[in-house]
Amino acid sequence: MTVFPDLSKLVQPRNLVVVGGSQKPNSEGARLLNNLAASNLGGEVFVVNPKMTGEEKQRCWPSVSSIPPVAIDVALVLVRAALVPGILRECANRNIPFAIVMSSGFDEAGPEGQALGAEIRALCATAGLRVYGPNCPGLTNIRDRVGMTFSPAYKTDIHCGRVGLVTQGGGAGRNVLQGLAFGAVGVGLWLSGGNEIDLGSAEFIAHMANDPDIDVITVVLEGIKHGKRLAAALELARERGKPVVILKVGRSEYGAKAAASHTGSIAGAAHVNRAVFRQFGAIEVDDIDELVAVTRLIASPARPTSSAVAVITFSGGAGAMAADHTGLQGLQLANLAPDTVSRLRACLPHFASTSNPVDVTADALKNPDSTSACLRAIADDPGVGAIVIPIPADYAAITDSLSQVVADVALEIAKPILPVWMSRRLGPGFELMEQRGLGPFTSLSSALSALRKAVGSGDPVAASVEREGATDPSQDCAADRLFASGEAAAKQMLSRAGIPVPEGILAKTPEEAADAAEKLGFPVVMKVASEQILHKTEVNGVRLSILSTQQATSTFRDIVGTVGILRPEARIDGVLVEKMFDERGREMLVGIHTDEVFGRVITVGLGGIFVELLKDVSHRMLPISEGDAKQMLGELRHAAWLNEFRNRPAADIEALEALLVRISSFAMEHTEIEEAEFNPVWVGPKGEGAYALDALILSTTPPTFSQ
Repeated sequence: MTVFPDLSKLVQPRNLVVVGGSQKPNSEGARLLNNLAASNLGGEVFVVNPKMTGEEKQRCWPSVSSIPPVAIDVALVLVRAALVPGILRECANRNIPFAIVMSSGFDEAGPEGQALGAEIRALCATAGLRVYGPNCPGLTNIRDRVGMTFSPAYKTDIHCGRVGLVTQGGGAGRNVLQGLAFGAVGVGLWLSGGNEIDLGSAEFIAHMANDPDIDVITVVLEGIKHGKRLAAALELARERGKPVVILKVGRSEYGAKAAASHTGSIAGAAHVNRAVFRQFGAIEVDDIDELVAVTRLIASPARPTSSAVAVITFSGGAGAMAADHTGLQGLQLANLAPDTVSRLRACLPHFASTSNPVDVTADALKNPDSTSACLRAIADDPGVGAIVIPIPADYAAITDSLSQVVADVALEIAKPILPVWMSRRLGPGFELMEQRGLGPFTSLSSALSALRKAVGSGDPVAASVEREGATDPSQDCAADRLFASGEAAAKQMLSRAGIPVPEGILAKTPEEAADAAEKLGFPVVMKVASEQILHKTEVNGVRLSILSTQQATSTFRDIVGTVGILRPEARIDGVLVEKMFDERGREMLVGIHTDEVFGRVITVGLGGIFVELLKDVSHRMLPISEGDAKQMLGELRHAAWLNEFRNRPAADIEALEALLVRISSFAMEHTEIEEAEFNPVWVGPKGEGAYALDALILSTTPPTFSQ
């Protein structure tokens, strides 16, 4: 079980020391002291600056060690990078538990900076000091009014809510903070760890998961340094019932390079990141606007209750477009109840449309009471999960009046209202809804996409599994050389682990091949056995549909002769003869590979020739549960391949799910396995099981399981 540190004294300290505080106007050191002066601290702020004489407004000391012997919770360090390690050693000697290093010039700044970062990591490992940063804007605790930051915008951070914000960069965090600056949803605690030399996103998410005053955790990740700790933090948040919304920067090659240069960390493979976020219940969004929107929707008291959408508008065209985007996002137009329709008819003109989308017409907008009654009727409908109001243009007084009605009703109903201001002319109505906390969208696609993700956050997630067998992320490393196992040896190991494989016999002569084929029963498959040949089809080392002993004898000689010519350096151990499976089955791929961020990952997808052609795969971090296996298969774009169609019976999906879980357990038991591929995996008709027809295992140590 992953243990996370208690950050209580970090986020709500009493006594502080500021190293690098200054009275120079507009300097970062001066802004930091000004923000602390405006904070609600229970203790004293000590300033270390040898250049300040003591005649200034703030009393100063020449060093950390010269400060009077009082308990200090946090050191705030804002000096040039080369001085930081020495100052941190002083802090450790004073038994200061936390240091926030705002200085830049470390992992993001080349070899010299990386050497300084390594020095700080070594100090943290041996001295017990926990470091936040460096290269960060500081820490902002809006809830308790503690501004350990040099940001000039801190004085405007007055809108407090129950959202916990975790970022690595300051600008992105400030964007989210300001995006949630109105209405019932706001940020209560913002932790921005910069380079994350020691403390980082995983520790911050875990702290917020345990914070009773945080309901939703919003995260912007540029890089992921400790994937397994991050996964454990996400799992903790899920256990505590705290939704996590994540924007992962670096999904493209360009973005990955920019993220690395900014934070000095690993961006990670986008498809694996996405799979792990899904595996541990986090909601991944596509951009920062969607991050703010989804956070607002799930943190609001009026949270979406279902994917059934009611559209209300005074423009038939806008209503049709909203209906279209509803379908494109996989949502549904709600079927309005008869009582709802009756109430709508009572408050709308006779020529208005009372079916969904509801077109109240411009006439209804002249009567605010009528529009209000219409909205309330729809909100009372139990079949409606959320209300979308597209506003196609700014019509001055008309849209101002509508905005007022929408803002007033939104405060009183239990269903979320998503206004969509489709015009580039942002009139007073837009500003009114913004200030009332509705966060009006500017496009239908963004509104419906955010709603889909917010609704999905309430879906049941796969049952968690104990991850005690997972190695510590600090120990994750690929060997310089991997050792390949032969297929016959690998299948012996799989069979002992309870993973179904075809019955097979390793033949070393043509006569043994004929005897083996007769014993197994025709038809059989024959494959070259060599640890030096990883892909047998590339050397014509596989033969199918062997139907007689004579054919088995000649096929043995043909395989050995052909492979010997194409790969003369390879040692051929013989030919593996196996019972051939029929064509009623589906071919799937199951693989294990080591991701540089999250460690070993399991992959499932369509196998055989389809894996390269369609690239239709799903991933999870090891180990996986039965629920994970079911979700993985459901995520495949061509999942219908496993179902019944035309004259082919449905595949044994339950057997495939069980196979995935067994392979996960097998890999966890054998930590030396770095990569493995089982392709194809034959999945027979329902009740006939799933078998690994081919197996390739690459290990960090020589295989020892063939005896």
